[in-house]
Amino acid sequence: MEISKDDLLRVLRTEGDNDTADKVAAQLPDQIDTDRDGDALDAAGLDRTQLMAKLAGGGLGGTVAP
Repeated sequence: MEISKDDLLRVLRTEGDNDTADKVAAQLPDQIDTDRDGDALDAAGLDRTQLMAKLAGGGLGGTVAP
């Protein structure tokens, strides 16, 4: 699954998770592929399950491409 880094940063900052947002900003490319970038997501404190939960909650809207 692909996610725009800007959209993920917006959601994290809206949720008040600035520490994770800072890690994402520093460690991940502009277009995040959850398969390719799984290790970097883990290092930032996020995993695929958390991202899916955010998507299910509508946190990232329609920005995810299959």
